Amino acid sequence: MKKLSIIALALISYSVFSQDHFAGLNTSSRVGILSTSINPAELTNMSNRFEINAIGTSFNIANNKIGYSDLFSNSSMESLLFKGNDPVNMRIDAEIYGLGLAMKYKKWAFAITSKAHGKMDVVDVDTKLGDALVNAGLNSAFGAATINNNYNQRLNGTTWGEVGFTLSRNLVDKAKYKFNVGATFKLLFPGSYANLGLDKFQGTITNNAGQVYMNNTTANLNIAYSGGLANNFTNFNDYSKSVFGGMNGFSGDVGVNFQWKDKPETNPKKNLNKYKLNIGMAFRNIGSMTFKDDNNHATNYQLDIHSTLANPQGLNLNQFQNIDNLQQVETILINQGYLNITPQKKDFVVKLPTLFSAYADVKIISKLFITGYIQQKLNSNNSNDQITVQNSYTVTPRLNLGFFEVYSPWTHNEVSGMNGGIGFRVGGFYLGSGSIVTALINDTKQADFYTGFRWAFL
Repeated sequence: MKKLSIIALALISYSVFSQDHFAGLNTSSRVGILSTSINPAELTNMSNRFEINAIGTSFNIANNKIGYSDLFSNSSMESLLFKGNDPVNMRIDAEIYGLGLAMKYKKWAFAITSKAHGKMDVVDVDTKLGDALVNAGLNSAFGAATINNNYNQRLNGTTWGEVGFTLSRNLVDKAKYKFNVGATFKLLFPGSYANLGLDKFQGTITNNAGQVYMNNTTANLNIAYSGGLANNFTNFNDYSKSVFGGMNGFSGDVGVNFQWKDKPETNPKKNLNKYKLNIGMAFRNIGSMTFKDDNNHATNYQLDIHSTLANPQGLNLNQFQNIDNLQQVETILINQGYLNITPQKKDFVVKLPTLFSAYADVKIISKLFITGYIQQKLNSNNSNDQITVQNSYTVTPRLNLGFFEVYSPWTHNEVSGMNGGIGFRVGGFYLGSGSIVTALINDTKQADFYTGFRWAFL
């Protein structure tokens, strides 16, 4: 399991990761395929009749323990990660838009999109337990610690692809305002999955100069895996190789949009999507997908670790330091008698991260806007069958000159706290970061990058 933290922490120093995908860009008045990611009703606000999305990539990493300054300290990243008493949370997330097409005809707009997702999450892991498993208890070379948690700790990895079909309709279009509705239906292609969940963990960890044991322990243990992540949970090549599996799931987004229009301009073409106020709300990722593979396993165990004649000190945790897949974890626990059933080979359903989002984009003066955006998850990240998402809110001032746009998103999320970035758009090309500003002026715990190109015409 030590490989898990090493890979994740190495990514922090490689600043191609963002926590809020396309932050600041997806609420721009330059509406297109990316705008449908937060609200499908926006599509009828397209400034052109057609748009082709060539590529769009957004990567992220956020954590609640390690900042940029820690990368230059003498302390090891593994010891910093499990320092203190607050549970460890980390999110590593990639989203890649493939080829897509959008078109508008009178009061209707339609889009077809393709997207790939990859996620690896650490959710509410107890620092004493994590230190014992990953570092052989380096933060406490001697002594014993009793752990009693009433929540579910998770390590989770997921890859999947999707093809989306968006339909948007303008219902009301008056001189001063208009109202749109929209929906996106998505076909899901689950790729690979791995989950380790420890719910209601109670136990004692003893460290004697690096020999670490777990004893007097009970917990509800969930182990599930499918596809490439069954063989190696920490190898990022396995995430990229198995993004698109067979079609086996559906999800949807629904949204509404209202605009208070700006005064007409001399050139009618320039008046497209000009407003004083643009607001919208949406429910997104309503659905689930089923993982089916030859190596599918999903088992709920009752973990029970107590002293035996063969193991008088309990379970030796040092043997887990080089583990990189969940099958090996199962094998060790079963062979040593701590699990009383065998792994169950079956298909299982995983829920998408359903959320509610709302935003308002306000014109301050000519060409200068400010946007407020908020998203709230509707399911708990602690459930073993749930893909995670973060609660967050963002404020983005922007200068929009038409062909050129520059903006600065400032986001607070529940894992890494407050982050500020900057981005720009030149025609259809865009480049941005949700955390580069705070990385330069503060000790941020997030790093990010996104870029892409789309072509709008007619």
